[in-house]
Amino acid sequence: MGAHTFLYRRTGGRLGHKIPGLQGRMLLLDHVGAKSGTHRTSPLQYIPDGENVVVIASKGGFHKNPAWFYNLMANPDTTVQIGTEHRPVHAREAKPDERERLWAKAVAIYRPYEDYKARAEREIPLVVLEPRPA
Repeated sequence: MGAHTFLYRRTGGRLGHKIPGLQGRMLLLDHVGAKSGTHRTSPLQYIPDGENVVVIASKGGFHKNPAWFYNLMANPDTTVQIGTEHRPVHAREAKPDERERLWAKAVAIYRPYEDYKARAEREIPLVVLEPRPA
């Protein structure tokens, strides 16, 4: 577990949710390895969208999606920690009719996503995390 994740968990989300100099906020995404079954946690920037939150599988513009994306597609029911709150969520890829609106929100919060899109040579998945009952 990285230093950011450790600090976020250790402080109950009081530290690590807001990063100085970054307009957006960070969450901790729990996920289970699609092949290994190993439980993992990834700190990710998120975009609020009503009761949902959206995470961007950009991997800095790398040509492959991040591992957490494949893990979520294989095991979509999971939890996130947003600040001090823990939420059960269901992950799904954004629908085509949502993409443009959600992408614009993402770029408004973090401009480098546009550079990542240009480098990626793939459509960067937007993952919608919808609330689900505990």
